[in-house]
Amino acid sequence: MFRTLFLSWLFLLGLGAAHAQSDNLGAVRAALRNGSSRELSQYFAPTVEIGFDGDKQSYNSTQAEIVMKDIFAKNAPSTFEFIHQGQSQEGIQYAIGRYTGKSGTYRLFVKLKPSRGAPLIDTLDFTKE
Repeated sequence: MFRTLFLSWLFLLGLGAAHAQSDNLGAVRAALRNGSSRELSQYFAPTVEIGFDGDKQSYNSTQAEIVMKDIFAKNAPSTFEFIHQGQSQEGIQYAIGRYTGKSGTYRLFVKLKPSRGAPLIDTLDFTKE
């Protein structure tokens, strides 16, 4: 009886963690679709690497929000959709999406690293298609 109860609890705990991870990706997708740097910044790790057409730099979360605000201002999204999602054995989540804005279409790579609670954005890399 105790073993069954314990295993059920572990199963539900695992479902909750998986749900939190998919919730974060859904929220990230919505923020990217809306072109909202403020919404997106809620999911930033303390340091975020942002790449745009080969120019990659690391920023603290506050600077990263400003950089994304500038990207959205210059290249507001008309559409955004994730086309592939996955997770490494180490628990690093990633997604590849197609971001279409004023200046063209970009392939967007998003990497989320495990953190206390839910995964946080470690990398955003825009590459022109």
